Amino acid sequence: QVQLVESGGGLVQPGGSLRLSCVVSGSRFSISINDMGWYRQAPGKQRELVAVKTRYGLTNYADAVKGRFTISRDNAKNTVYLQMNSLKPEDTAVYYCNSNGLLGNNWGQGTQVTVSS
Repeated sequence: QVQLVESGGGLVQPGGSLRLSCVVSGSRFSISINDMGWYRQAPGKQRELVAVKTRYGLTNYADAVKGRFTISRDNAKNTVYLQMNSLKPEDTAVYYCNSNGLLGNNWGQGTQVTVSS
């Protein structure tokens, strides 16, 4: 079974930074064959795309995080990262890692990010 495990969430003050990690395990193949993305869901809102890095290396960001967040991937380590800088209270949400492609469509359990003073 393919598993995605997120880490790095927590409580941070406005203007602070966090780095989320997502490790994919359970497959003999590298995540290089998949699109990797980060999504988030705030209370009372639908899940939304934050950032995606495709199997071809193309990157897309939600307008709300553009210029502040950076998605990267280390295919050899089967790990995708989300560097979050200049965090705002509206960034508060559960952040989910997603892998989509030949390995199937898989989600992590999420990690809570709370931006508050």
